[in-house]
Amino acid sequence: MGKITGFLEFDRKVEEYAPVEERVKNYKEFTLPMKEKELKDQGARCMDCGIPFCHSGCPLGNLIPDFNDAVYRGKWEKAADILHATNNFPEFTGRLCPAPCEEACVLGINEDPVSIENIEKNIVETAFKKGWIEAKPPKNRTEKKVAVVGSGPAGLAAAQQLNRAGHWVTVFERDEKPGGLLRYGIPDFKMEKHIIDRRLEVLEEEGIEFICNTHIGKDLEASQLKQDFDAIVLCGGATVRRNLPIKGSDLKGVVQAMDFLSQNNRRVDGVKKFDGEILATNKNVIVIGGGDTGSDCIGTSFRQGAKSVSNFEIMPMATTNRPEDQPWPFWPMRLRTSSSHKEGAERFFSISTKEFIGDKEGNLKGLITSEVEWIKQPGKRPVLKEVEGSEKEWKCELALLALGFTGSEMTIAEQLGLEADQRTNIKAEETNYQTNVPGVFAAGDQRRGQSLIVWAISEGRQAAHHVDTYLMGSSELPLKGEGDLPRV
Repeated sequence: MGKITGFLEFDRKVEEYAPVEERVKNYKEFTLPMKEKELKDQGARCMDCGIPFCHSGCPLGNLIPDFNDAVYRGKWEKAADILHATNNFPEFTGRLCPAPCEEACVLGINEDPVSIENIEKNIVETAFKKGWIEAKPPKNRTEKKVAVVGSGPAGLAAAQQLNRAGHWVTVFERDEKPGGLLRYGIPDFKMEKHIIDRRLEVLEEEGIEFICNTHIGKDLEASQLKQDFDAIVLCGGATVRRNLPIKGSDLKGVVQAMDFLSQNNRRVDGVKKFDGEILATNKNVIVIGGGDTGSDCIGTSFRQGAKSVSNFEIMPMATTNRPEDQPWPFWPMRLRTSSSHKEGAERFFSISTKEFIGDKEGNLKGLITSEVEWIKQPGKRPVLKEVEGSEKEWKCELALLALGFTGSEMTIAEQLGLEADQRTNIKAEETNYQTNVPGVFAAGDQRRGQSLIVWAISEGRQAAHHVDTYLMGSSELPLKGEGDLPRV
């Protein structure tokens, strides 16, 4: 695969970023395209390794060495076909995936891994530019009807796969436009929304119907779907946010990260009026939580003109190298610095927020923290201990809670009599993705809990296979690692 000596000749290279002072002035994507020769060289770095562990690192089982080789040889259309055989939406993963495939790359054992994610993005962008991505409606219809609830990556993947099998698919979305957190959660500077819209146009041309502004369980009873459709696939995500139950958490200015981010997505999309506008402009902002959502809040705050942005993480600062107890090819918990962090945020680790402080009008004006340490115990979980005398008061007018999600909303589950697990995810076995109610399936974060976009797409594809089997007795839709063989 690739050039036999490519990994010895070429260093890893990825797209560079526009300067900070330029990119924070708007919400557009700011990566700088690479030249075709540079991309071919990166494809050439893919080793002819006996076992491509990148396959196991990728939840989709993408055929990574194959499309890397095609890029190296300049066969871009072939590369696009290989990529789309296992991934419905590489334009999403190529921008937003943390690339577990790269952490599993054999070259990454002692060198910089192949820049798989960047190659993936450029393959799909070339395919759209060249007009190779076209609607391919099924030649025959089964006359079976499937309802997909939720239009995030899991729902979209399930919908496209089931449509390819010939079923009539309707996607229900409670927000005003499809996309889930891809549209109302991911900042536009990480993925502009026309990227979603161009793919939705293809899906609609293929015969998928989208019904927005319809909250199943509220606007429309879930039981009605059972009457109107032959199968239901629940892909509503894990949307219950984790709170910080400390004194002052009800003050104006203590805001859930997703409320902040989704409102800004709508603002960029042209919405001008909100019930309770949330803005970081001229404020001292503290983002509590060190994950991707926290990073997104940082970049958005800078673009809104925040006075200062600080990022708190209760965990200790990780190392930049792979920890000894997380050997290759497993995903390592190492320190990751995002483009948003590099825009000027100050990061603090091993710090816990104890209290929010308000003024007489109930507005947030500061918070109190303490330093913490994690005491390791053999065979047990580490114990969190506050460092005595480390309390500190911070000036803050906007605190953004980026603490993750605790599970799925239960309205639909209650109406349909679905079982849930201990984390309030809808219980559906991985062997067939079916719930305890026949004909009702679950996939994505709503089934497995908060996870990655690449996992959501994988879940949607897997669930589609089992829904098709339920409806038809067997299925030609591919499972993980298999190419698309749709029923036509």
